[in-house]
Parts: sequence; structure tokens; C-alpha cells
Amino acid sequence: MKYCQGTNCHEYRTKDRIRGMKGSKHYQTRRRSDFYYGKGNFCSLNCQNDWFNKFGNLAINHFGRLTEPKKVMCDQAWYKDYTYNYDHTNNRSNNRHFLINDLLGTRIPITEQQYQDENIITPNNLSQ
Repeated sequence: MKYCQGTNCHEYRTKDRIRGMKGSKHYQTRRRSDFYYGKGNFCSLNCQNDWFNKFGNLAINHFGRLTEPKKVMCDQAWYKDYTYNYDHTNNRSNNRHFLINDLLGTRIPITEQQYQDENIITPNNLSQ
């Protein structure tokens, strides 16, 4: 079991946060085996936002604030995509797969096997 890392989790007034015996009840940070926000560190989006509002700038400064834009050049901008088409008369799917580069305005048809092949990431890999 682990605790939510939200800085104000214990202040949210929900029934599942109430702990203690009659006369000495209190609200407590949520404790669970699984959380769904912030890679399993927060019980809710509110708690994740509370933490980021308090520590976000410190974390970004510590791990490295961007001081110039990141770029993806034309030769690195390839991605795979497909269009889903279902043929109702033959009751089968007829998908078309592509290797796409929006920066170059290029769309190259590929087979489903090439689409599934993780080694194919640019047109240069198609001939291999």
C-alpha cells in the first residue's frame, strides 16, 4: 500500500478519507495499492495538480528547463498510420497502411507486414 503524494490530499472532505474513532476523527491522505494518475503517485487529478502547482517549477528547474525549442527535422518526421475501411458487402476489413511525412507532404503505401515491422521507420528501411 502506498500514499497519495498530493500536497492537499488530506484536506479534501470525502468519506473514504475519514479515519479515527468517534470523538477523534480526522481526514487522512488516501492509501491504496494502485493509483491512476501521475504514473501511480496520485489518487486524483486534483491531487496531481496540487503537487505540480507547488513543486512543478522546482522539478523542471532541477531536471532541466528548456531554453530553446526542440525540433524534428524532415528526415526524422516519418510515422506509420492506416485508414480503417470495412467492406459491408463482403463482411471484411480493408485497411490501407502508410508511411507518412507531413513535413515533406509524402504518403507512401506499405503492406500490413511492413506496418507491423518495427524496423521500418523510414522509406530507406523499406528496401531491406
